[in-house]
Amino acid sequence: MTKICEFTLEMINFDAGEPELIQHFIKVHEFALLIGSMESVPYNIIEVIEAAAIVHDIGIKVCMEKYGECNGKLQEQEGPAYAEELLNRLGFRKELVERVSYLVAHHHTYSNIDGIDYQILVEADFLVNLFENQEGKENIQAVYNKIFKTESGRKLCRQMFMIKD
Repeated sequence: MTKICEFTLEMINFDAGEPELIQHFIKVHEFALLIGSMESVPYNIIEVIEAAAIVHDIGIKVCMEKYGECNGKLQEQEGPAYAEELLNRLGFRKELVERVSYLVAHHHTYSNIDGIDYQILVEADFLVNLFENQEGKENIQAVYNKIFKTESGRKLCRQMFMIKD
């Protein structure tokens, strides 16, 4: 079994009893991997993208238990420590742990996106959230215009939601 598969199973265990959270990160992971592959991102960055996609919302369950809510800022605040613990326990390299922790701590912050891994994570998360939240065409178009930067993410968004470039 690959390390990413083992990591995915650990995250499923972390979110046990919360099928919507599990379904969400599985979809975000798949879109992130697809966009990264379409963009010909090098393997070492794909590895970061995959790990970040799997744990990007790790703070949700924690925030709900701790605060009774889980807004984006609380997720960014609480999630990194749990992501780091999980990544370290499975023996991921230090640089990957640090970058994934950073991405978890910023994945709801859409200004100053500082890398292709960050951009792809945000785009994949939006592809899933726009669908799961049943956003209207007008909002989808606004998000597309503001957030989507990669050619691959833009193409997938246009195809999924039948919006204009």
